[in-house]
Amino acid sequence: MPTKPKSPYLPFGDQQTAPWYGKDILSVKQFSRADLEYIFSVAHEMRVMVERIGTFDLLKGKILANLFYEPSTRTFASFMAAMQRLGGAVIPIRYSSVAKGESLPDTVRTLAAYCDVIVIRHPEVGSAALAAQYAGKPVINAGDGVGEHPTQALLDVFTIREELGRLDDLTVTMLGDLKYGRTVHSLARLLTRFKNIKLNYVSPDVLRMPRDVIEEVEEKDLPQKEYTVLDKVLPETDVLYVTRVQRERFENLEEYEKAKDAYVITAKTMEKAKDRMIVMHPLPRVNEIAMEVDKDPRAAYFRQMEYGLYVRMALLAMVLGKA
Repeated sequence: MPTKPKSPYLPFGDQQTAPWYGKDILSVKQFSRADLEYIFSVAHEMRVMVERIGTFDLLKGKILANLFYEPSTRTFASFMAAMQRLGGAVIPIRYSSVAKGESLPDTVRTLAAYCDVIVIRHPEVGSAALAAQYAGKPVINAGDGVGEHPTQALLDVFTIREELGRLDDLTVTMLGDLKYGRTVHSLARLLTRFKNIKLNYVSPDVLRMPRDVIEEVEEKDLPQKEYTVLDKVLPETDVLYVTRVQRERFENLEEYEKAKDAYVITAKTMEKAKDRMIVMHPLPRVNEIAMEVDKDPRAAYFRQMEYGLYVRMALLAMVLGKA
């Protein structure tokens, strides 16, 4: 494996001894609880600053390359907004010379000549790690196929912290497409950092949580159970994390048609839930949460999207030596 090249010339003003300076964000596995508490404290400061000031020049002079090989609205836009809120600039790339046959290593080497940090979404598992080997600049994984989506998991946990005021002593129920949903893979792994967490997995048999994720959670001695019916676990749930059934991940469309409407959260569903709980969703939704639920104060998914801005601001500031 090639080693990541480092420039002997470092920008003035960067906190080069900061713990996350120049580091890649590739997997939730790299975060300890102390790391998470630090990230969330910075994210909370970012939230306060945005609410009070709007934009500020913390990353003035810095450039982000936003490299997306898959469709995205929230992640793509939030990284752009995060960089611009911090006074930096963005190179947005939804299409690249990969259409001409260019390799991923060559693409990121090119972008590294123009920017200070690269955010990448790619359909292949391990693509972000491959990009990090060649970039020479910090790389942030914005989703690699069905693998991981670490910044989504971070904003998910930050949402729970901001909404419920705690990260210990929680029952978290994940619902829907647990097989292809990289968000729940990363979230399940990240929740093992906290105390007295119970995980429920509710899905059709064809969309069960992958065995490797279950085994990783087992190693941390977290209780976890699989179900096909939500009613059994909803009354005890503190966080209901809903995912859409992803048509684009299915090779067999007959299986997709059978699974797509397996679970739909309605106002009637919410009558069985706790008064003090939240419903989350990484978005986009299709029909798995009825729009009538949006008016329920427990529906946190649009607030969750906003929290993602603050987490991504924090991460950009951290890897660029400004936090």
